[in-house]
Amino acid sequence: MKRILVVDDERDLCDILQVNLELAGYEVTTANSAEQALLCPIADFDLLLLDVMMGGMSGFDLARHLKSNPSTAQIPIIFITAKDTEEDLLKGFGLGADDYITKPFSLREAIARVRAVLSRTNHEISTGVQLVHNGLVVNTQHQTVIADGQQLQLTKTEYDLLCLLMRERGHVLTRSQLIHGAWPAGVVVTDRAVDVNITRLRKKLGAYAQCIVSRSGFGYMFDA
Repeated sequence: MKRILVVDDERDLCDILQVNLELAGYEVTTANSAEQALLCPIADFDLLLLDVMMGGMSGFDLARHLKSNPSTAQIPIIFITAKDTEEDLLKGFGLGADDYITKPFSLREAIARVRAVLSRTNHEISTGVQLVHNGLVVNTQHQTVIADGQQLQLTKTEYDLLCLLMRERGHVLTRSQLIHGAWPAGVVVTDRAVDVNITRLRKKLGAYAQCIVSRSGFGYMFDA
């Protein structure tokens, strides 16, 4: 289930968005200020809905802060604003916004925009040069793995296993499929070798080890 953080100083609007987004199948957390939002585990969310004009830190400032942090830089952002001038729109998109919702808006419009951004983001992650889950970032062009800002030292086999699992997130891959994808053709590999390499990979992933789930009798999956 996709997790959404709604940040707006209008409590009633937060409550309305939470109820309707949950009815649409999302898990929703709300915060009534940018400062309160920063107390949440933001890296765990799949989408942020940020009000632009708030007391204290603005939505723009919050977005700028999050985009500067590798663990939250990849999270898509939809700005909620009562201002729709070209200058504001350009500023928001310049900060990495994925979309805008202008107040007042219909709930159907808001949910449609949320679905569109999440769908587009998932496609970009699975087909681009990056595989991303929160603060875990695999750059397939440079063959690097970053976990919460720290580069991991993986063997080629561990790296290939991680890429296979993240590309097929949510789907169980058999040991045979993992062998075929992570080892050279013609090399004899036992199921035990797969298990050993998965164990080593999990140790290196730290907090993200729990994302690699074993399915007894079947294989492994990246569950995110």
